[in-house]
Amino acid sequence: MSLPLSEGSDGELAALALAGRQDAYRELLARHRDAVFRLVRASVGDPHEAIDVTQETFIAAFSALGRYDHGRPFLAWLKHIALNKCRDWGRRRKVRAFFTRAVPLEMAFDVSDDAIPADVQAADRAELARVTTAISRLPSRLREALVLRTIDGLGQAEAAEVLGVSEKTVETRLYRARAKLKAMIGDQI
Repeated sequence: MSLPLSEGSDGELAALALAGRQDAYRELLARHRDAVFRLVRASVGDPHEAIDVTQETFIAAFSALGRYDHGRPFLAWLKHIALNKCRDWGRRRKVRAFFTRAVPLEMAFDVSDDAIPADVQAADRAELARVTTAISRLPSRLREALVLRTIDGLGQAEAAEVLGVSEKTVETRLYRARAKLKAMIGDQI
C-alpha cells in the first residue's frame, strides 16, 4: 500500500496486519481504542476494569482477525467482541463476588478542578456515580442497547448491527432500559 496507514481503510489495515505489519495493528488500535474504551467503561462501570476489558477486546480481535468479514464495518465487529468481553467480565465478577462476598471499593475521586466549586463538583460526581451504578445494574441486554445508543452515540441501525438484532428490538430494549432507569433513580433522567 503506497498511502500512509492513517489513510487506509479498516479492511486494508486488517489485511496488512494479517500479512504481519505491526504498524497496521498499531493504527487499528489507535483508530478504535477510544470508542471501544467508552463502550466498555459504560458497560462495566469501573474505569480501571474497563482498561483491562478493552485490552482483552483488542487481544481477542487481533487473534481473530482472520475471521473478520470485510463486508462488515470493522468497528461494529470490534464492538461486538467488546460486548462479549463485558459479558465475560460480568460473569467473572459474579463468581468472584459469590466466593468473596466482597463489595467493590468505592471509586477514588480525582483532584478537584479549581474552576468548578468543590460542592458542585462533588454533587455532579455523586449524581454520575448514582447513574453509572444504576446503568450497571440493568440487565445486560437493556444496558447494551442503552450504552450503544445514548452513550456511544450509535444510530439505531448501527446498534442493531453490533448487537445482532433488529432495529425494532433495539428500540424496545432502549425504551425498557429508560423505564427501568427512571424507576431506579427517579424522574431526574
